[in-house]
Amino acid sequence: MHQYRVHTLESAPEKSTLALQGLKQAVGLIPNLAATMAESPTLINGFVGAFGNFHGGSFNGPQKQVLLLTNAVANTCAWAVAFHSTMALKEGVDADDVGAIRERRLPKDAKYAALSSFTRVLIDKRGHVGEQDISAFTGVGFGQDQVLEVIAGLAVSVMANYAGNITNPALDEPFEAQYWKA
Repeated sequence: MHQYRVHTLESAPEKSTLALQGLKQAVGLIPNLAATMAESPTLINGFVGAFGNFHGGSFNGPQKQVLLLTNAVANTCAWAVAFHSTMALKEGVDADDVGAIRERRLPKDAKYAALSSFTRVLIDKRGHVGEQDISAFTGVGFGQDQVLEVIAGLAVSVMANYAGNITNPALDEPFEAQYWKA
């Protein structure tokens, strides 16, 4: 198996350092997954740009984490599941709802359930969702624009989840309590 370096600001390729600095400011540390993604300036810069764009969207913090956690579970990226479980709990998502998503079940909260379900349907159907899928999502109060915004969340997740599955970084200490195995 290929080994990927967990870069620091000093060891990262020059074209990756600005993205890592931005993540350090936003998250408070450079997560190991991002540090491995820095091996490719194209990937880390694309990720940070998409990350910032998605986080500036209309979903609130808990909703973003429900979407990202659902994606991490669907993509079986253990690092991202631990990270987004930690962030979801920090954002106030009920621990039972976090546990449900981690176990591939729907949360009890109706909006979270609709968001998690629609996210999984988009992944499973590769975007070929039906009107019934969209209606189930918008029927709990999400807008038509948010149907498309879920795709932005998927794009961010795919970059991180696939990179995590390839680079297999060590889990950072702040996320160890949420360790997950597929």
